Amino acid sequence: MMTIRSPWSMDWVMTVRLLKGSLSMQQPWEEPPSLQPSACWTASVRDEASGFCYLNDAVLGILRLRQKFDRVLYIDLDLHHGDGVEDAFSFTSKVMTVSLHKFSPGFFPGTGDVTDVGLGKGRYYSVNVPIQDGIQDEKYYQICETVLKEVYAAFNPDAVVLQLGADTIAGDPMCSFNMTPEGVGKCLKYVLQWQLATLILGGGGYNLANTARCWTYLTGVILGRTLSSEIPDHEVPMGSPPFSLSQPETSLLTLLSSSLQFFTEYGPDYVLEITPSCRPDRNEPQRIQEILNSIKGNLKHVV
Repeated sequence: MMTIRSPWSMDWVMTVRLLKGSLSMQQPWEEPPSLQPSACWTASVRDEASGFCYLNDAVLGILRLRQKFDRVLYIDLDLHHGDGVEDAFSFTSKVMTVSLHKFSPGFFPGTGDVTDVGLGKGRYYSVNVPIQDGIQDEKYYQICETVLKEVYAAFNPDAVVLQLGADTIAGDPMCSFNMTPEGVGKCLKYVLQWQLATLILGGGGYNLANTARCWTYLTGVILGRTLSSEIPDHEVPMGSPPFSLSQPETSLLTLLSSSLQFFTEYGPDYVLEITPSCRPDRNEPQRIQEILNSIKGNLKHVV
Protein backbone atom coordinates (compact mmCIF):
# COMPACT_ATOMS: atom_id res chain seq x y z
CA MET A 1 0.00 0.00 0.00
CA MET A 2 1.23 3.51 -0.79
CA THR A 3 -0.19 6.88 0.15
CA ILE A 4 0.69 10.25 -1.38
CA ARG A 5 -0.21 13.61 0.14
CA SER A 6 0.23 17.14 -1.21
CA PRO A 7 2.42 16.15 -4.19
CA TRP A 8 2.55 19.73 -5.52
CA SER A 9 3.42 21.51 -2.28
CA MET A 10 5.72 24.29 -3.47
CA ASP A 11 7.50 25.19 -0.26
CA TRP A 12 9.74 23.56 2.32
CA VAL A 13 10.65 19.98 1.53
CA MET A 14 9.42 16.53 0.65
CA THR A 15 9.73 13.55 2.95
CA VAL A 16 9.77 10.11 1.41
CA ARG A 17 9.50 7.25 3.83
CA LEU A 18 10.63 3.98 2.32
CA LEU A 19 10.19 0.92 4.49
CA LYS A 20 12.02 -1.84 2.70
CA GLY A 21 14.59 -4.58 3.18
CA SER A 22 14.86 -5.87 6.72
CA LEU A 23 12.38 -3.26 7.97
CA SER A 24 9.43 -4.46 5.91
CA MET A 25 10.37 -8.14 5.62
CA GLN A 26 12.03 -9.19 8.85
CA GLN A 27 11.00 -6.53 11.36
CA PRO A 28 7.88 -4.83 10.01
CA TRP A 29 6.67 -1.53 11.45
CA GLU A 30 3.03 -0.86 12.22
CA GLU A 31 2.65 1.30 9.07
CA PRO A 32 2.92 0.50 5.33
CA PRO A 33 5.39 2.20 2.97
CA SER A 34 4.33 5.70 2.05
CA LEU A 35 5.35 8.85 0.20
CA GLN A 36 4.57 11.91 2.28
CA PRO A 37 5.62 15.35 1.02
CA SER A 38 6.15 17.39 4.16
CA ALA A 39 8.82 19.27 6.11
CA CYS A 40 12.25 18.01 7.13
CA TRP A 41 14.07 20.37 9.49
CA THR A 42 17.58 19.18 10.27
CA ALA A 43 19.29 22.31 11.61
CA SER A 44 17.31 22.96 14.80
CA VAL A 45 18.92 21.99 18.08
CA ARG A 46 17.58 20.89 21.44
CA ASP A 47 16.93 24.30 22.96
CA GLU A 48 16.50 26.68 20.01
CA ALA A 49 15.39 27.08 16.41
CA SER A 50 18.07 27.39 13.74
CA GLY A 51 18.35 27.54 9.96
CA PHE A 52 14.58 27.86 9.26
CA CYS A 53 14.05 24.89 11.58
CA TYR A 54 12.24 24.68 14.91
CA LEU A 55 11.66 20.92 15.14
CA ASN A 56 14.35 18.43 14.10
CA ASP A 57 12.23 15.63 12.68
CA ALA A 58 15.33 13.82 11.39
CA VAL A 59 16.45 13.38 14.99
CA LEU A 60 13.00 12.16 15.98
CA GLY A 61 13.07 9.66 13.11
CA ILE A 62 16.47 8.35 14.21
CA LEU A 63 15.26 7.98 17.79
CA ARG A 64 12.27 6.00 16.53
CA LEU A 65 14.52 3.75 14.46
CA ARG A 66 16.76 3.20 17.48
CA GLN A 67 13.85 1.48 19.20
CA LYS A 68 14.20 -1.38 16.68
CA PHE A 69 17.74 -1.11 15.32
CA ASP A 70 21.02 -1.06 17.22
CA ARG A 71 23.07 1.10 14.81
CA VAL A 72 21.58 3.87 12.68
CA LEU A 73 23.50 5.73 10.00
CA TYR A 74 22.47 9.31 9.15
CA ILE A 75 23.61 10.65 5.75
CA ASP A 76 23.13 14.36 5.01
CA LEU A 77 23.52 15.33 1.33
CA ASP A 78 22.37 18.92 1.72
CA LEU A 79 24.27 22.09 0.82
CA HIS A 80 24.48 23.00 4.52
CA HIS A 81 26.14 21.05 7.29
CA GLY A 82 23.76 18.76 9.19
CA ASP A 83 24.76 20.35 12.47
CA GLY A 84 21.54 19.78 14.40
CA VAL A 85 21.52 16.03 13.84
CA GLU A 86 25.26 15.74 14.47
CA ASP A 87 24.96 17.65 17.75
CA ALA A 88 22.10 15.42 18.90
CA PHE A 89 24.20 12.26 18.58
CA SER A 90 27.76 13.55 18.97
CA PHE A 91 28.28 11.63 22.23
CA THR A 92 27.02 8.20 21.12
CA SER A 93 28.52 5.35 19.14
CA LYS A 94 25.09 3.99 18.20
CA VAL A 95 24.38 6.67 15.59
CA MET A 96 26.93 7.70 12.98
CA THR A 97 26.36 10.97 11.11
CA VAL A 98 27.84 11.67 7.68
CA SER A 99 27.49 15.12 6.11
CA LEU A 100 28.65 16.30 2.66
CA HIS A 101 28.28 20.07 2.55
CA LYS A 102 29.71 23.43 1.60
CA PHE A 103 32.29 24.60 4.13
CA SER A 104 33.44 28.18 3.63
CA PRO A 105 34.07 31.23 5.84
CA GLY A 106 30.80 33.02 6.55
CA PHE A 107 28.60 30.25 5.12
CA PHE A 108 25.85 28.95 7.44
CA PRO A 109 26.20 27.27 9.88
CA GLY A 110 29.99 27.57 9.88
CA THR A 111 30.58 24.07 11.26
CA GLY A 112 31.44 20.70 9.74
CA ASP A 113 35.15 20.73 9.03
CA VAL A 114 36.79 17.34 8.48
CA THR A 115 38.32 17.67 11.98
CA ASP A 116 34.85 17.66 13.61
CA VAL A 117 34.59 13.98 14.53
CA GLY A 118 32.34 13.74 17.59
CA LEU A 119 32.92 13.70 21.33
CA GLY A 120 33.32 11.20 24.17
CA LYS A 121 31.99 7.77 23.23
CA GLY A 122 30.89 9.31 19.94
CA ARG A 123 34.39 10.36 18.90
CA TYR A 124 34.99 9.35 15.27
CA TYR A 125 31.27 8.68 14.77
CA SER A 126 30.74 12.07 13.13
CA VAL A 127 32.04 12.20 9.56
CA ASN A 128 32.22 15.57 7.81
CA VAL A 129 33.12 16.12 4.17
CA PRO A 130 33.73 19.84 3.49
CA ILE A 131 33.23 20.77 -0.19
CA GLN A 132 33.78 23.99 -2.12
CA ASP A 133 31.65 25.72 -4.77
CA GLY A 134 31.07 24.43 -8.27
CA ILE A 135 31.18 20.68 -7.72
CA GLN A 136 29.32 18.64 -10.35
CA ASP A 137 27.71 15.20 -10.43
CA GLU A 138 30.67 12.98 -11.27
CA LYS A 139 33.10 14.30 -8.66
CA TYR A 140 30.39 14.55 -6.00
CA TYR A 141 29.37 10.94 -6.55
CA GLN A 142 32.97 9.76 -6.43
CA ILE A 143 33.43 11.48 -3.07
CA CYS A 144 30.11 10.21 -1.75
CA GLU A 145 30.72 6.62 -2.84
CA THR A 146 34.25 6.58 -1.44
CA VAL A 147 33.14 7.90 1.96
CA LEU A 148 30.03 5.73 2.25
CA LYS A 149 31.94 2.59 1.28
CA GLU A 150 34.38 3.20 4.16
CA VAL A 151 31.56 4.15 6.54
CA TYR A 152 29.52 1.06 5.74
CA ALA A 153 32.50 -1.24 6.30
CA ALA A 154 33.48 0.43 9.58
CA PHE A 155 30.07 1.06 11.15
CA ASN A 156 27.97 -1.79 9.70
CA PRO A 157 24.61 0.02 10.12
CA ASP A 158 21.30 -1.72 10.67
CA ALA A 159 19.21 1.18 9.33
CA VAL A 160 19.77 4.41 7.40
CA VAL A 161 18.29 7.90 7.42
CA LEU A 162 19.16 9.71 4.18
CA GLN A 163 18.54 13.45 3.74
CA LEU A 164 18.60 14.72 0.15
CA GLY A 165 18.69 18.50 -0.18
CA ALA A 166 17.81 20.17 -3.47
CA ASP A 167 19.91 23.26 -2.72
CA THR A 168 22.88 21.45 -4.24
CA ILE A 169 21.21 21.66 -7.67
CA ALA A 170 22.34 24.09 -10.39
CA GLY A 171 20.13 27.17 -10.49
CA ASP A 172 19.54 27.33 -6.74
CA PRO A 173 19.75 30.88 -5.31
CA MET A 174 22.55 29.70 -3.02
CA CYS A 175 24.76 29.71 -6.16
CA SER A 176 27.13 27.12 -4.71
CA PHE A 177 27.11 23.54 -6.00
CA ASN A 178 26.46 22.74 -9.67
CA MET A 179 24.70 19.40 -9.60
CA THR A 180 21.66 17.82 -11.22
CA PRO A 181 19.02 15.41 -9.87
CA GLU A 182 20.80 12.59 -11.71
CA GLY A 183 23.89 13.09 -9.55
CA VAL A 184 21.87 13.05 -6.34
CA GLY A 185 20.00 10.02 -7.67
CA LYS A 186 23.23 8.07 -8.10
CA CYS A 187 24.03 8.62 -4.43
CA LEU A 188 20.51 7.51 -3.53
CA LYS A 189 20.87 4.33 -5.61
CA TYR A 190 24.16 3.55 -3.90
CA VAL A 191 22.51 3.67 -0.47
CA LEU A 192 19.46 1.69 -1.57
CA GLN A 193 21.61 -1.17 -2.88
CA TRP A 194 22.57 -1.90 0.72
CA GLN A 195 19.00 -3.23 1.14
CA LEU A 196 18.67 -1.79 4.65
CA ALA A 197 15.69 -0.20 6.35
CA THR A 198 15.89 3.33 4.93
CA LEU A 199 14.14 6.58 5.83
CA ILE A 200 14.53 9.15 3.03
CA LEU A 201 14.00 12.86 3.70
CA GLY A 202 14.01 16.06 1.71
CA GLY A 203 16.08 19.09 2.70
CA GLY A 204 16.93 22.56 1.45
CA GLY A 205 15.94 23.85 -1.99
CA TYR A 206 15.15 27.46 -2.84
CA ASN A 207 14.51 27.31 -6.58
CA LEU A 208 11.02 25.91 -6.21
CA ALA A 209 10.62 24.58 -9.75
CA ASN A 210 13.99 22.81 -9.64
CA THR A 211 13.25 21.47 -6.17
CA ALA A 212 10.04 19.92 -7.52
CA ARG A 213 11.98 18.53 -10.48
CA CYS A 214 14.60 17.04 -8.18
CA TRP A 215 12.22 15.31 -5.79
CA THR A 216 10.06 14.08 -8.64
CA TYR A 217 13.12 12.46 -10.19
CA LEU A 218 14.25 10.98 -6.85
CA THR A 219 10.78 9.59 -6.19
CA GLY A 220 11.04 7.84 -9.55
CA VAL A 221 14.41 6.39 -8.50
CA ILE A 222 12.92 5.07 -5.26
CA LEU A 223 10.02 3.48 -7.10
CA GLY A 224 12.21 2.10 -9.88
CA ARG A 225 10.36 4.14 -12.49
CA THR A 226 11.82 5.98 -15.50
CA LEU A 227 9.90 9.23 -15.86
CA SER A 228 9.09 11.07 -19.05
CA SER A 229 11.25 14.09 -19.78
CA GLU A 230 8.25 16.24 -20.62
CA ILE A 231 6.53 17.87 -17.66
CA PRO A 232 2.75 17.45 -18.11
CA ASP A 233 0.29 20.26 -17.56
CA HIS A 234 -0.92 20.04 -13.97
CA GLU A 235 -4.45 19.08 -13.12
CA VAL A 236 -5.62 20.65 -9.86
CA PRO A 237 -8.07 18.34 -8.02
CA MET A 238 -11.57 19.60 -7.31
CA GLY A 239 -11.69 21.09 -3.86
CA SER A 240 -8.18 22.49 -3.99
CA PRO A 241 -8.87 25.37 -4.13
CA PRO A 242 -12.48 24.83 -2.99
CA PHE A 243 -14.95 24.34 -5.82
CA SER A 244 -18.21 26.21 -5.28
CA LEU A 245 -21.41 24.97 -6.91
CA SER A 246 -22.97 28.39 -6.29
CA GLN A 247 -20.23 30.11 -8.34
CA PRO A 248 -19.01 27.48 -10.81
CA GLU A 249 -17.50 29.92 -13.34
CA THR A 250 -15.47 31.74 -10.68
CA SER A 251 -14.30 28.45 -9.19
CA LEU A 252 -13.26 27.05 -12.58
CA LEU A 253 -11.28 30.19 -13.38
CA THR A 254 -9.59 29.90 -10.00
CA LEU A 255 -8.71 26.29 -10.73
CA LEU A 256 -7.37 27.19 -14.17
CA SER A 257 -5.25 30.08 -12.94
CA SER A 258 -3.88 27.90 -10.16
CA SER A 259 -2.92 25.20 -12.66
CA LEU A 260 -1.31 27.66 -15.04
CA GLN A 261 0.48 29.39 -12.19
CA PHE A 262 2.42 26.25 -11.31
CA PHE A 263 2.86 24.92 -14.85
CA THR A 264 4.53 28.08 -16.13
CA GLU A 265 7.16 27.80 -13.39
CA TYR A 266 8.77 25.02 -15.44
CA GLY A 267 9.21 27.10 -18.59
CA PRO A 268 10.59 27.79 -21.03
CA ASP A 269 11.62 24.17 -21.69
CA TYR A 270 9.06 22.29 -19.55
CA VAL A 271 11.32 19.27 -19.08
CA LEU A 272 12.41 17.32 -16.02
CA GLU A 273 16.15 17.62 -16.67
CA ILE A 274 18.31 20.42 -15.24
CA THR A 275 21.41 21.64 -17.05
CA PRO A 276 24.51 22.55 -15.01
CA SER A 277 25.81 26.11 -15.28
CA CYS A 278 29.30 27.25 -16.30
CA ARG A 279 30.32 27.85 -12.68
CA PRO A 280 33.96 26.75 -12.12
CA ASP A 281 34.72 23.85 -9.80
CA ARG A 282 36.73 25.16 -6.81
CA ASN A 283 37.51 21.71 -5.43
CA GLU A 284 41.18 20.91 -5.89
CA PRO A 285 41.91 17.17 -6.33
CA GLN A 286 44.77 17.26 -3.83
CA ARG A 287 42.58 18.79 -1.12
CA ILE A 288 39.78 16.30 -1.78
CA GLN A 289 42.22 13.42 -1.45
CA GLU A 290 43.53 14.85 1.83
CA ILE A 291 39.98 14.97 3.18
CA LEU A 292 39.26 11.39 2.10
CA ASN A 293 42.51 10.15 3.64
CA SER A 294 41.67 11.90 6.90
CA ILE A 295 38.21 10.33 7.00
CA LYS A 296 39.59 6.88 6.24
CA GLY A 297 42.11 7.26 9.06
CA ASN A 298 39.43 8.39 11.53
CA LEU A 299 37.16 5.46 10.67
CA LYS A 300 39.88 3.02 11.72
CA HIS A 301 39.01 4.00 15.29
CA VAL A 302 35.36 2.89 14.91
CA VAL A 303 34.60 -0.39 16.63
